[in-house]
This record gives sequence, structure tokens and C-alpha cells, in this order.
Amino acid sequence: MMTNVGVNRFSRIGHLVTRAAFQSGKVNIVAIIDPFIDLSYMVYMFQYDSTHGKFNGAVKAENGKLVINGKTITIFHPPLAKVIHDNFGIVEGLMTTVHAITATQKTVDGSSWKLWHNGCGAAQNIISASTGAAKVVGNIIPELIGKLTGMAFHVPTPNGSDMTPGEICQVVSCDFNSDSHSSTFDAGAGIALNDYFVKLISWYDNEYSYCNRVVDLMADTASKE
Repeated sequence: MMTNVGVNRFSRIGHLVTRAAFQSGKVNIVAIIDPFIDLSYMVYMFQYDSTHGKFNGAVKAENGKLVINGKTITIFHPPLAKVIHDNFGIVEGLMTTVHAITATQKTVDGSSWKLWHNGCGAAQNIISASTGAAKVVGNIIPELIGKLTGMAFHVPTPNGSDMTPGEICQVVSCDFNSDSHSSTFDAGAGIALNDYFVKLISWYDNEYSYCNRVVDLMADTASKE
């Protein structure tokens, strides 16, 4: 029997988590809480997505509720590092995330008082940024605390990310649109200076892979109760 869960906020991640839940069948979405979004707009948001495409199913509003594939929902207003460390051991490492445009970036040049370069138009620029990815890996794998650091670059593409920059590969970022895997290792794209100093490439959908891990976490948490 699937666990019943609710979604708090139907924002970008909220509606993609809901979509991932329906497509995976691992948890049962029974309620969505968001007082700021009209029900008819929820239908539109869920059905159409510029990046991941139209939802492959039926969506409608009926009697004040959201109905997805005939199911009524009540409306209230670091994988690659672990594999390497487990099999070879990591002495130290530098992570570079080449990241797609995010919702917080500007479409055209505007103001950004905290970090001035964040005010530059996302579609015209590659913008460097900090990332907490290396710190998160240390929280999950304590023996790597202090051994990893990293940075990010936001590039003018709508979706998909590369964990390190690669120039010539057999795959490109759009090949991983709506891919549910946390990370896909690209065996043909890495380089090595010697047997101990290597650069590895992995790809992931920065939105959809995260949303699927949220669904997995909900299902796993429910199984332990």
C-alpha cells in the first residue's frame, strides 16, 4: 500500500515533485497546500512545462479539487563521490558544477545588491557562483569532510547540468532532460593526468533528479515507520 503524502507549496519544485510521484507510483499525493495559487492555474502549471514538456495524462479542476489521471487531490489554499570513495578512496577533490539557468536569475540585466554579477542577464552570460555541493557530500560521507571543495557556473541553457566541464562528448545536456537518475557517469568524457589525478564527468537533470529523490525519500521514510 502506498503512503499518502501532501505537497506544501506548488512552486517549480512542488509541481515537479507531484509529477515525479505520479510517474514513479511510489507515493500517493492526496493534498496540495498553496494559498497563493489559483486552482485553474495549478492545472495549467501541472499540465504544461517548457522544459519537461506536456504531462502525459489528464489534468482538470473539478468541484474545487485537482484531478490528475482520474485521481482527486484536495487543494488547501552526492552519488558519484560515494562510488569513487568506496572503490578507490579520495585524497582530495575539486568539484565544478556547470549548472543550467535558475528561476532566481535575471532575464535581462537588473539590480543585485548582494552579488553584482548575479544581476547580469542569464541568457547572455556564463556566471560563476558558489555551491554547497561539496559541503553536502561531507555531511553524508563524514570521512570526506575537509577533502572536497567546489564552485559552480550558471550557463545559458534551460535545464540539465554537468558535474565538470567537458568539451567533446557523445552526449549533451539536453539528452538528460527529465532523467530521474541522480547522476549519470560519462565514461568517455573524463581525462587523467596520471593514475592518481583524474577528472570525471557526470550528468544530471538538476530539477527532475532532485524531485525524484524527494519522492524516494518519502517512500523510504514511510517504509521505516
